[in-house]
Amino acid sequence: MEQFFKLKEHGTNVRTEIMAGITTFMTMAYILAVNPGILAASGMDSGAVFTATALASAIGCVCMALLSNLPFALSAGMGLNAYFAYTVVLGMGYSWEMALTAVFAEGLLFIILSVTNVREAIFNAIPATLKIGVSVGIGLFICFIGFQNAHIAVDSATLVTIYSFSGAIKDGTFRSEGITVLLALIGILITAFLVIRKVKGNLLIGIIATWLLGIICQLVGLYVPNPDAGFYSLIPAGLISAPASLAPTFFKLDFSKIISVNFFVVMVSFLFVDIFDTLGTLIGCASKAEMLDEEGHLPGIKGALLADAIATTAGAVLGTSTVTTFVESTSGIAEGGRTGLTAITTGAFFILALFFSPIFLAIPSFATAPALVVVGFMMMQQVTKLDWNNLLDAIPAFVAIVAMPFFYSISEGISLGIISYVVLNLLGGRKEKISPLMYVLAVVFVLKYVML
Repeated sequence: MEQFFKLKEHGTNVRTEIMAGITTFMTMAYILAVNPGILAASGMDSGAVFTATALASAIGCVCMALLSNLPFALSAGMGLNAYFAYTVVLGMGYSWEMALTAVFAEGLLFIILSVTNVREAIFNAIPATLKIGVSVGIGLFICFIGFQNAHIAVDSATLVTIYSFSGAIKDGTFRSEGITVLLALIGILITAFLVIRKVKGNLLIGIIATWLLGIICQLVGLYVPNPDAGFYSLIPAGLISAPASLAPTFFKLDFSKIISVNFFVVMVSFLFVDIFDTLGTLIGCASKAEMLDEEGHLPGIKGALLADAIATTAGAVLGTSTVTTFVESTSGIAEGGRTGLTAITTGAFFILALFFSPIFLAIPSFATAPALVVVGFMMMQQVTKLDWNNLLDAIPAFVAIVAMPFFYSISEGISLGIISYVVLNLLGGRKEKISPLMYVLAVVFVLKYVML
């Protein structure tokens, strides 16, 4: 492992990498419960989707480790799965087989773009200040995701507000929702304290501690499971279960309408979001791990992008929506993960999840939320690297930062950041700061907003 992963060279060891891989898995294991439910709305078999999601995730993580030796984990992307089910299938009337075919075609295009260095060129063309902005924006974004997962942040007349404990007590007892919010807040404090004390494995310990507190609340009757309301038992229903069959979704591709304008639009939509979500995640994770070189380039990025493309193609064949690099990888990086051994460990746990799904599916989102919030804090620290007196650099970075949480999209943050960077620097007389590829990207993004 030392020879292959070059652990000493990266300032890490086997224990740290494995702990980081487990932490990453714990913070993204929710996808195994969420993805089947979302794709089932399109008519897909949820059991088959569960198996496909776990296998595609494992394939992506192993490819990431072997092709790039980077600590990033992959799985079916949130947002992309909702677009698949609710927009393409339920909204546009395509069959889920047709939607899978669009994902498959997108994956093949991804492989071509990765092998020909187009995606790497895009990554390298993004200015260093924008990369910092993207990283900070992702920090805010995943912190917001953590608040949402724990129901600390909820819908309101002002779009979003803090959970009100005034309605948490009903008939003299706490509602389950109120308990989970309280547990998440306690979990954030526990995790933050462990980080302050520099305890090894602080994020993972925080997740487990919050989950155990939830189990205690269930045992004493404070937390009452109610599946209809989305509150499931925190106690695993068992230890081992056989993986669901892949047969209902395996290689169920439909090429009958591949030569059509609508199919092309769907495929390009998948492709666009996947490209820039992945690039944004890689920028954010690599910045957090201080892996970018002096020119802002990421060594091994070609392999990372190829791993993402292979996983997307394999996922479509197995029966799941677009696979992408997960922003939750930052939780493992915060634990010290620096090599592909972290990704391999995460992939191994996705395989284990196939046989121990009752355990992993019992991990509640309110228990993983504290890790996301604290990682958001860690990524925010990079905001000090921005030169706020250089307005032509700082304003586009700020646009990228605020766009990600406000518009709930990494790709939107990159799009608006690049457009504003090109326009402001052009008006400000700094044409030499704008590479030809940045002009192309800005035009493409503008056309995207006009046409898609």
